[in-house]
Amino acid sequence: MTLTAPTATIGLDTAAEVAAQLRVDSIRSSTSAGSGHPTSGMSAADLFAVLLTRHLRYDWDDPRSPENDHLILSKGHASPLLYSLFKAAGAISDDELMQGYRRSGQRLQGHPTPALPWVDVATGSLGQGLPDGVGIALAGKYLDKRPYRVWVLCGDSEMAEGSIWEALDKASYYQLANLVTMVDVNRLGQRGPTELGWDLDTYARRAEAFGARVLVVDGHDLVDIDNAMTTAADPSGDRPTVILARTIKGRGFSEVEDSNDWHGKPFPPDMADRAIRELGGERHLTVRGPRPEPSSVDGSSPTSGPAARPVTTQPTEPATPARYDLGQKVPTRKAYGDALVALGAQNPRIVALDGEVSNSTYAFEFARAHPGRYFEMFIAEQQMVAAATGLAVRGYRPFASTFAAFLTRAYDFIRMGTVSGVDLCLVGSHAGVEIGPDGPSQMGLEDLAMMRALDGSTVLYPSDATSTVALTQAMAVLPGISYLRTTRGKYPVLYPDGESFPVGGSKMLRSSDQDEVTLVGAGVTLHACLAAADTLAGEGIRARVIDCYSVKPIDSEAIAGAAATTGRIVVAEDHRAEGGLGSAVKDSLVAGGRALPSLVHLAVRGMPGSGSSKEQLAWAGIDADHIASAARHLVHG
Repeated sequence: MTLTAPTATIGLDTAAEVAAQLRVDSIRSSTSAGSGHPTSGMSAADLFAVLLTRHLRYDWDDPRSPENDHLILSKGHASPLLYSLFKAAGAISDDELMQGYRRSGQRLQGHPTPALPWVDVATGSLGQGLPDGVGIALAGKYLDKRPYRVWVLCGDSEMAEGSIWEALDKASYYQLANLVTMVDVNRLGQRGPTELGWDLDTYARRAEAFGARVLVVDGHDLVDIDNAMTTAADPSGDRPTVILARTIKGRGFSEVEDSNDWHGKPFPPDMADRAIRELGGERHLTVRGPRPEPSSVDGSSPTSGPAARPVTTQPTEPATPARYDLGQKVPTRKAYGDALVALGAQNPRIVALDGEVSNSTYAFEFARAHPGRYFEMFIAEQQMVAAATGLAVRGYRPFASTFAAFLTRAYDFIRMGTVSGVDLCLVGSHAGVEIGPDGPSQMGLEDLAMMRALDGSTVLYPSDATSTVALTQAMAVLPGISYLRTTRGKYPVLYPDGESFPVGGSKMLRSSDQDEVTLVGAGVTLHACLAAADTLAGEGIRARVIDCYSVKPIDSEAIAGAAATTGRIVVAEDHRAEGGLGSAVKDSLVAGGRALPSLVHLAVRGMPGSGSSKEQLAWAGIDADHIASAARHLVHG
C-alpha cells in the first residue's frame, strides 16, 4: 500500500499503522543482523510516524533538494528506527533493510552516515546531532534564506552532554525558530536509569533557561505529538523549540517495556516472533507526507540579521590578495586574517566562525568585511566545529578558528566530521611554547598529532605571511578536514609574493653540493633552523634547510633526497615529540623502505612554565643554539 499526500489527508490512524511498522521493522532488522538497538527505536516510533506522515516536508526522490527539511538522528544507536522510516518512505527496500543492516560493505551501518543520501551527518557519538543541526539551521535562516526546518531526535541520556546545552544556547542566541529538538525521554540509558528519569519538569526548566520554547507531550499520544509538531513548525517564532516526549523504552512489546535488560540487544528469533505478533504482524506501507513548497528565494546572497552580526563595523571594499615585503615581520595569524578576507570577497560561500578569540586569530577581519557570513560561537569550541559541520552540509566552506590548544575540546566533533565526509577548514593559533608567558594551559602542543591522526586530513604549518596566504587559499578547495597552524609572534617574510606552495610540497631554503647535515623545521623552528645554518656556515659546516610547511602530506621525496645526500637530519618542532613533524619525517622514511639516516629529533619534552618566547624555545631545546649543537654532534660525533 502506498500513500502520498499533503499533510491534511494522511490521518493519525495511518500514522498509528506506520508507528507499528517502524517498531516491527526495527525488531526484524536487528534480529536479522544479530545486533542493534531495537528498544531504543521503539520508544520513539510514534514521534517518527507522525513526523513522517504529517510534518516532514521532504522530496524523497530528490534528497538534495534545497527546499527539503532536514532530519537528524542524534541518538544514532537507534538506527533501526531511522532505516525503518526510510523503508516506510519508499527510499530503501525491505530486502535492503533485512539483508543490509550492519553487514560488511553495506550502507546501512550500525550508526547512520552520509553513505545514505537522506543522512546529513554521521551520528552515534552522543551529543553531536543537535549541535550539527544548529549549523544547518544557521545556514537556512541566514545564508540559504529558505524555509526548511531542521528536526533533531535526541535521546534523554545525551542530555547529560554539555554540547547539547551549548547547542540550545547558540540556537537561542541566533533565534533559530527553524530548529525543532525532539527528546525521547524513555528513562533508561545503557546501564540503567538516566540522570533525571521521567522528571520532565526539570528537563523543561533547563531547556527554557537556555532560551528554548518547551512543549511537553505524551510520546505515545499521536494527537498530542501532532499538536506539538504543528506548534513547533510555526514560522512566526523567534526561539528554537524543544518537544519533551515521555516515552517507554521497548514500547509495544510487553515483555521488554521499561526494562533495564534490553539496551543494545536484538531479540532472539523466537522472541522477535512474539513481539511482531503482539504488534499486529508485519506491514509494508509506503507513506510519503508533505512535499516542500518551492521557494521564491534564490539563496545567492546571504542575509545579515542582527543576531548574525556580533561585529558591527561596516563592510570593507572587495579585498585583493594580501602582499608582504621580504623581511617584513608579520604574524602568520595576521596573514591568515588577511587571506580569509580576500577569499570571502572572491567566493560568497566562504563563511567563518570563531570561539571569541577573533581579535587574536584575526578572524575579526573577516567579520568586519563580511558580517553576514561570520558566526560567533563564543567560548563553545564543540559547537563551533559542529556549526561548521552543519554549514558544510549546506554547501558552504567554513573556516573555524581558535587557539590550537582549545581545539582539543572539540576533537570528537572533528573526528566525527571525517565520518560525515564534510570539508572543514580549521585554524589553530597561539601554538607551542613560543607563545611565551601565558604558560602551558594556552600552548597548543598536541595539535599536529591529533590532526595528523584523522583519516584523510591535511595539516599545514606556514612559517611566514606569504606562505600563510597561499596555504589558506589552498584550504578553500581541499577535501576533508584541513588544519592550518598559525604563530603568535612576528617573523620575517621569507618568500616573495606569488610564490607557489603546493600541498604536499616543501621549500629548500639552503642547499649546496657540500651539505653535511639537513635541518628540518616548520613555522617557528624554520627561522631557528635558518639562524642555526648561518652559525654552522661560519664554522665551515654546510647545512641544508627544509621548510616542511606541509606536515601531512609530507614531501617524502625531499626528505628522502636530503637523507641520501647528507646522511644526517635534525628535526626541530615546537610540539610534543609524539605525533608531530618529527614523527611525520620518520614515518615517511620508514614507509619508503629507505635506510634511516642519523637523526636527532628536537621537540618539547617536559612541562613548560611561563617565560619569554626566547626563554621558552631555549628551555625546550628547539632554538637556533640547540639546533646548531645537534648538527655539530651529528657531523663531528
